[in-house]
Amino acid sequence: MTVPVPDLVCPAGTPAALCAAVEAGADAVYMGFRDATNARNFPGLNFDEAEFRDGLAFAHAHGCKIYVAINTFPAAGDPGPWHEAVDRAATAGADAVILADIGLLEYAAINHPQLHRHLSVQAAASNAAAIRFFHDAFGIARVVLPRVLTLAEIAALNRQVAVETEVFAFGGLCIMAEGRCALSSYATGQSPNSNGVCSPASHVRFERRQGKVVSRLGEFTIDILDAGVAAGYPTLCKGRFVVGGCASHLFEEPTSLNTVGLLPELTRTGVRALKIEGRQRGRAYVAQVVGAFRRALDALARGETPADSTLEALSEGQRKTTGAYLKTWQ
Repeated sequence: MTVPVPDLVCPAGTPAALCAAVEAGADAVYMGFRDATNARNFPGLNFDEAEFRDGLAFAHAHGCKIYVAINTFPAAGDPGPWHEAVDRAATAGADAVILADIGLLEYAAINHPQLHRHLSVQAAASNAAAIRFFHDAFGIARVVLPRVLTLAEIAALNRQVAVETEVFAFGGLCIMAEGRCALSSYATGQSPNSNGVCSPASHVRFERRQGKVVSRLGEFTIDILDAGVAAGYPTLCKGRFVVGGCASHLFEEPTSLNTVGLLPELTRTGVRALKIEGRQRGRAYVAQVVGAFRRALDALARGETPADSTLEALSEGQRKTTGAYLKTWQ
């Protein structure tokens, strides 16, 4: 029996990136409004009302779906902006909303029952019991799985749940449990869960010191590198720390996830969609990455082995990893 090829879900942080993703072959594009309701709340990114409606019309005219990320957690006592974001997405005709907060999931289920609800990776639902809870309580149609599961674990999970699963296939690799990390807030006062920003650019700086490049986040030194060595974006979890007199990465080096070589195996796990990370990236990046994955998935649909792409130049630190997919630790 032929295994269906997963949908390709692609990022759009700007109208130009949205058009690039659609034209490069995205099956769906995810985007956010220009406020704290989405987890990529950076200056110059996201969509105002007119841009959102224009982008939605453009995508639908090309047979592409639009998912709206409303995946931060509302401030206590002030859910209004998040409720309004759900209302705007539903009224405009978005194909789905991507939610993490339980109260917001309930609001969407009650007020817009026909609007598809996808569970954000920020909810960190990585086992069958958690996914069943969100499905039974709020009728989620899809769950975006955290980047902590192996291929075997994803396959087993898909046999146990009745909702679609979506996994990350390329881009920046969060090495913490999504929705549970507060490291950024300790260093900068802002976190992705509440403010929509992890290691905000306003707190990032690179310094030259005695022939070395020093990357800093707020008052913290994240790494010290030789001149000419590619430096990744300075987040606390990807820094090097001195432990027992030895400087090393405690979790994972600052590399990007790249699963082109794993597409046959990922498809056999039964996932419904592959997600490319990168709403903070520009149009050229989006076009190149989406195009490469579109060609690889089309080759897979023809029964061919996808050729490994040369996307390392677009990867953090110009290096790639398969993340947890091939790891055997629990």
